[in-house]
Amino acid sequence: MSIPVVIMRGGTSKGAYFLGEDLPADTAERDALLLSVMGSPDPRQIDGIGGGHPLTSKVAVVTRSGDRAADVDYLFLQVQVDQPRVSAEQPCGNILAGVGPFAIERGLVPVTGDVTPVRVRMVNTGALAVVSVPTPDGHVTYAGDTALSGVPGTAARIEVEFRDTAGSVAPALLPTGRVLDDLDGVPATLIDNGMPVVLMTARSLGVTGRETPAELEADARLCRRVEQLRILAGAAMHLGDVSTTTVPKMCLVSPPAKGGSLATRMFIPHRVHASIGVLAAVTVGTAAAMPGSVAHTGAAGTIRLEHPTGFTDVVIDVEAGRSAIVSTARLILEGRVHPRRNTEGAIVHG
Repeated sequence: MSIPVVIMRGGTSKGAYFLGEDLPADTAERDALLLSVMGSPDPRQIDGIGGGHPLTSKVAVVTRSGDRAADVDYLFLQVQVDQPRVSAEQPCGNILAGVGPFAIERGLVPVTGDVTPVRVRMVNTGALAVVSVPTPDGHVTYAGDTALSGVPGTAARIEVEFRDTAGSVAPALLPTGRVLDDLDGVPATLIDNGMPVVLMTARSLGVTGRETPAELEADARLCRRVEQLRILAGAAMHLGDVSTTTVPKMCLVSPPAKGGSLATRMFIPHRVHASIGVLAAVTVGTAAAMPGSVAHTGAAGTIRLEHPTGFTDVVIDVEAGRSAIVSTARLILEGRVHPRRNTEGAIVHG
């Protein structure tokens, strides 16, 4: 009647973390359960543990890996807030930051020293990541002095290195084979280094790139245009008809305002992110390091991406194929969650 769950903040997102063995093996049954647990579809998710926003309606399913190159497998599921839909179309790098601590806390990975590397296979894409978790004194430590924009206070530093992320969902790093494309008269860079993203200058769409997420979402003309271009880009990136999917993301770039390398506003795809997702940041940072892209900054090594609530630092080495990010995570709750059931005992949602 109830399922073990851990609620963790990973990066700038919050989600429910489950062991794979605690969820139904059948995909339809699993999704129905998760919709019930999170409280979808409902704008407030009032009857579940979701937070009424895409950034707080996320799920991680973690299992021991059968892949010799990985310790655990991590399936990311986006539970739609106001629709009865669970999506496995993309990974989430923010929630990934919590997978390392979760795997250690649940005994899937032993502590190996002051820092324990957890090798994670991202089931959504097949890519590998290494999450380095601070484990002094033989257990996970969450307290530290690393600040993360969009998160109150500080926490222990967690390093996330991504491996083999080029073409994670699209067929290649540059799925069109070009650094610069024309989308209905708008110059754009179509790229996937962990997350399919379409980059365009804010100016090319008639905005400054300094607007708040609420201001951008309230601009009906802009939103229609962004969605029109997203559908065109989806076809160009060999993603098919993306009108009902959550990728590609759409990123508006502009000159930095606070000492960073580049300012960003990320449509995910119909809401505007309060910051920027981890894998999206890696992808945008990769574009920023590429001469000829709409986001090229000339910066090398660490690239600071400004966003509505601060900044995100990514470390990119295009030639070596290395992508890394600094993140944090925090354990919030351990317990058991009760799905909603009808009078016959069957799980229901909505």
